[in-house]
Parts: sequence; structure tokens; C-alpha cells
Amino acid sequence: MKPIRVGVCGATGRMGAAMCRAVEADPETELVAAIGSQGSVSAFAEAGADVVADFTVAAAARANLPAVAEAGIHAVVGTSGLTGDDVEALRAAFTASNCLIAPNFAVGAALMMRFAEMAAPFFDTAEVIELHHDAKIDAPSGTALSTLERMAAASGDWAPDPTADETVAGARGGRGPGGIAVHSVRLKGLVAHQEVLLGGPGETLTIRHDAIDRSSFMPGAMLGIKRVAGLDGVAVGLEAVLDLR
Repeated sequence: MKPIRVGVCGATGRMGAAMCRAVEADPETELVAAIGSQGSVSAFAEAGADVVADFTVAAAARANLPAVAEAGIHAVVGTSGLTGDDVEALRAAFTASNCLIAPNFAVGAALMMRFAEMAAPFFDTAEVIELHHDAKIDAPSGTALSTLERMAAASGDWAPDPTADETVAGARGGRGPGGIAVHSVRLKGLVAHQEVLLGGPGETLTIRHDAIDRSSFMPGAMLGIKRVAGLDGVAVGLEAVLDLR
């Protein structure tokens, strides 16, 4: 079987560089093109790429991914900050190839979101705390937003916040889908971490995932590269290739 020919967009960044190394180390894939965020996407078509992995920033992805779709190349997208409107635009663009968009490619993070979604209907209150390195520019993280959306879809019955006097503005965090509180921490020394706290009468449940090194994202990203051709159009979330029920 011929190896999957992979192009990487955002190859000069930390995640993109790690993606290049992972592709080169896997006998089932071949790195055929690698560009920075501002490189020419035409390089992927010229190199005969089957799949493009995009680890850039939202503004660059909005410009690059439609060109990838027009070339009929599959895409695996780990870029943070894409909105619902962006996803719909990509659904319209990817008609001749497929696209997998994941807010987090760590397998453990995908399981954390699924567990939180499963637990949501059984608890009255919930809050999400996401913690990232000090170079992350968006807040809350895409993983946190996806978690909140899935929890809100699973349960619309959350107890109101009892806080009557917030003496420091923002102390109770922001409010995401379902009115669930979300808190963002940015510190040197962190990579990517998230806690989902759920509370009911006399008990709490904490679901936590810690990515202590960027290598944790590579198995999921590589799985996406290998399985994106079997999807139908645009899929959001790593669970699309994990066969989670």
C-alpha cells in the first residue's frame, strides 16, 4: 500500500513542527510539502498531497482551507479559534474532499469531552476550568467551548448561580452555552489542561485531562490523517474517527 502523502501548513510553529516529525516517523505516511502560515497552498497540489494538516491560526486557516478544498485535498485541522460560521463555510467548500476539525487532537481530551457530555444530565451544577501556556491568545480554548456546547446539548437543566455579590468583576468566570461558567488560566509552564467539575446533592465529579507535552496530540492527529478519507464532508471532533458511541 502506498503511503498517504501529507502536507503540513503551519510547519514553522510548535504544533506544525511536531506534526512534520510524526508524519516522517510513520511508515504509513510521507511528508511531501511543509509551509509556514503565510506560505503558498499551491505547494500541496504541486506535491500531490492526499491530506493537508493545518496547524496555523484562524485567520490563516480561513484563507488557506478553501484553496485546499478547491484542489480536492482532504484536510485535518487543529487550528484554534474557528467559529461556527467558519465551520459552515468549510462545509460548503469541501464538496470534493473531506475535512476533520478537532479542537483538541489528544485522545484523552476527546474522551474527557465525551465523559462530560454523558455525566451532564445527572448533575445540577457544572463549571469548566481550562489551563494553558502563556502564549495562547484566545480564551476560552476551543476544547472548553466544545465541552460546554456538548454539555449544554445534553442537559438544559442547570441550577442558577447563587452569587449575589461579585466583589471582583469576572471572579465567577465567563458564561458559555447553557450558562455554564468557564474559567481560563494562562501560566508559564503549562501546556494544555482542563477540568470539568460537576456537582449534585452530597457529591462532586471531577473529569480532568492533562497534556504535558505536545506529543500527546500526535496519535490523534495521525489517526485523523489516516481516516479522513473515509468521512463524509466536514466532521467536527476527534470522536468522528474514534468510533465513540
